[in-house]
Amino acid sequence: MADVPTLGFLRDQLRRARKTRGLSQEELSRLINYAPSSISAMETGQNQLSADYLARFDKVLETGGLFVGMLELIRLHAEPDWFRPWGEIEREAVALRWHDPAVVPGLLQTEAYARAMLRAGPPLTDEQVEKRVLARMARQEVLAREEPPQLVAVLDEQVLRRQVGEPATMREQLEQLCVLADRPHVQVRIIPAATPWYGGLAGPFVLARLADGTEVAHLDNQLRGHTVDSPNDLASLGRRWETVAGEALPRRQSARLIEEVANSWT
Repeated sequence: MADVPTLGFLRDQLRRARKTRGLSQEELSRLINYAPSSISAMETGQNQLSADYLARFDKVLETGGLFVGMLELIRLHAEPDWFRPWGEIEREAVALRWHDPAVVPGLLQTEAYARAMLRAGPPLTDEQVEKRVLARMARQEVLAREEPPQLVAVLDEQVLRRQVGEPATMREQLEQLCVLADRPHVQVRIIPAATPWYGGLAGPFVLARLADGTEVAHLDNQLRGHTVDSPNDLASLGRRWETVAGEALPRRQSARLIEEVANSWT
């Protein structure tokens, strides 16, 4: 881990490379089509570094993909070791069925929501938080690729009403849910708060189906998550999924509820 660059080091190297080429932020902005304010925010850490920005930077400064490579290295080591096998499955999945009674799923989170969640969890340094936010945002690229997986997320209504971060963070997060749920390959369905106790309240789980038909599941607990591939366990989780999906509102009614609650966060 000692050889893994930090985000601070990466930002310093970006600033140094720009200045070495004799470029001001305004001059660089014209070359890569980014606003000077955005460049300043990424160099100082006010904004999260993006792969798109670094790719343009590498191209214009002819660095041979150096900075994109550094970012990928940071991402690779940002997630806990136990998560990496599931991360590979998530990237290969053609379908994901995700139930969470407590929080917005990682693939649907905004940066601000993810950051607030991580800061409220086990103690992490600011650097560790930012690395994990970066890795979480990178995971979301699977939903934007040419052939994305079909994602169905079933959430308890309390997820929409439980404050994570500031009220503005919640409003932004729920507005993003509405945008994402409008995509043909994404469904976000809500189980109303008035629903009596149902099995899904026992904890979150994700069922992934791969291109060859293989199914794998992921379970989280207070310490770590783990993958599940036992036929009996998968069958049990499949039945649990049918239960939670049966309690959820249809897609359009869920979208209206999300929008309604989003407007309440002021």
